[in-house]
Amino acid sequence: MRKFFGIASAVTALTFALTACGSTGTAETTAGAAGRASISEALKVGASPVPHAEILKFVKDKLAAKEGLNLEIVEFTDYVQPNVQLDDGQIGADFFQHKPYLDDFNASKGTKLSFVQPVHLEPLGLYSKKITDIAALARNATVALPNDATNLGRALKLLADNGLVTLKAGAGTAATERDVTANPKNLKFQLLEAAQLPRSLDDVDAAVVNGNYAIEAGLKPAENALVLEKAQGNPYANGLVVATGKEQDPRVVKLAKLLVSPEVKQFIERTYKGAVIPAS
Repeated sequence: MRKFFGIASAVTALTFALTACGSTGTAETTAGAAGRASISEALKVGASPVPHAEILKFVKDKLAAKEGLNLEIVEFTDYVQPNVQLDDGQIGADFFQHKPYLDDFNASKGTKLSFVQPVHLEPLGLYSKKITDIAALARNATVALPNDATNLGRALKLLADNGLVTLKAGAGTAATERDVTANPKNLKFQLLEAAQLPRSLDDVDAAVVNGNYAIEAGLKPAENALVLEKAQGNPYANGLVVATGKEQDPRVVKLAKLLVSPEVKQFIERTYKGAVIPAS
């Protein structure tokens, strides 16, 4: 009886061991399958129409298939909803903003989004339909500026770099009108949503316009801007952003690599002719 019990126990133990091994193998197979499914699943990327969505479309049409990457491009015409939907999980990444804007958005909205890869710079420019030289900007002229925190600071720095205003020492990217310590021409500032700035040119003396919105409006930054932001040492490169913790999603890793590929750099240089500049 004891001998039979010992044999039965050994069989039971062997069965348990085989079952456990089988379970582990199944789990690993399932995990592997899930990983493959994740790679093949479409990555929804929110983007401003120009140039971000155009760059993504080039990647989708010319490069993504070779990498097994399935891109779905979702266009947005503002700077808020892409981050809101990314934080909510409605999209898997976005491509429209620079890191100072993202940092401010995270701080003010409580979102947890991470900057993955800088891709290009869109030089901010001062435009006007009334004058063709910055020296002709009249006293008491009205200048429209973007109303979001980081782009406002960036716009004021552009004015300061060109002698129109002086900013308080250390004001940095968070500068506001309150940081203007000297305004020789007594310029009046009108703060507007960035997307509205090109349309404001009929109503103001000049406007500082973000590069993507300038291009959408048919403006040519290299030709039409009274003054243009310099690329050297500029922290405002636009890049790929994901929800924190998703940086190593294999789809995101592949997209980040493609966005700084030689093919994309060449596309940016040929298409935008200095209005958009590769970040590296």
